[in-house]
Amino acid sequence: MSWRPSASLHNLRHRAQFLQDIRTFFAARNVMEVESPLLYSGVATDPGLNAFAIGTRFLQTSPEFPMKRLIAAGSGPIYSLGKAFRCDEVGARHNPEFTMLEWYRPSWDHFQLIEEVDALFQTLLGCQSASLTTYAALFEHYFNINPHIATLSALESIAMEGGWLQTLSQSHLDKDGLLDLLLTHGIEPELGYPHPTVIVDYPASQASLSKIRTIEGDEPYEVAERFEFYYRGIELANGYHELSCPKEQKQRFLDDLQKREAQGLPILPLDNALIAALEAGFGPCAGVAIGVDRLLMLKLQENHIANVLPFAWDKA
Repeated sequence: MSWRPSASLHNLRHRAQFLQDIRTFFAARNVMEVESPLLYSGVATDPGLNAFAIGTRFLQTSPEFPMKRLIAAGSGPIYSLGKAFRCDEVGARHNPEFTMLEWYRPSWDHFQLIEEVDALFQTLLGCQSASLTTYAALFEHYFNINPHIATLSALESIAMEGGWLQTLSQSHLDKDGLLDLLLTHGIEPELGYPHPTVIVDYPASQASLSKIRTIEGDEPYEVAERFEFYYRGIELANGYHELSCPKEQKQRFLDDLQKREAQGLPILPLDNALIAALEAGFGPCAGVAIGVDRLLMLKLQENHIANVLPFAWDKA
């Protein structure tokens, strides 16, 4: 292992200024910076996330749960700029230890937060304002199908035609798995040119921690009040009109644990402190998480995350 840093000193100087620019942005908007425990007793139950376990605690995959407890305690708008950890993610755009920017706006919905994310990106990246589209509109444009009411067999056929699914006999993907395959392989590389793209109205089955609403029509369907930002083919931000019902939140945690058990993944503890905070009172709120290292990659036109980190995974 070389002792030298992963990134050049030139890039590290830019990184230091980048972090300062983020803090300046929020200071001007009276959003308070907060810290959350890196070793936390709760952990995200999402089957797609794997946390590092340290004894009876977990290195946080996101500061979301303790930040929501602060919101419930009356903190007002807050942001966190610090380390997060996700196990088994190493690659050009992933490092198990990374820097996350996350913030919450009480009384806002996700559309108001989209405007602020857009302003931040214009400030940091010098890009144009983002365009907004729906999840359904993208699938209708690229695949001529409504993803919310499409059948499993229809999605499998599209994946086969695109060469993204080799044989049906080898496929164990459910509907959300197929939708994700089509999005990441057939749509995502085209997004965010020449300006950022925002996707809204994800399938309700992909709501995670966001509210759900019904789209009326001949065939009504539910969508998640969730958004994602893409720029130059890279996903940069994932935000929600936050779920505030403690009963629904607990049920979603339990549903996640059932999925984890079915997939042979470790069963994780519920964050009862978060549930208690929601029970105490958690009004309308919007929140978003952003990978800072990916943002800096775009700023510096780098194609590997190691080039913007002092010490990437293989040198840490």
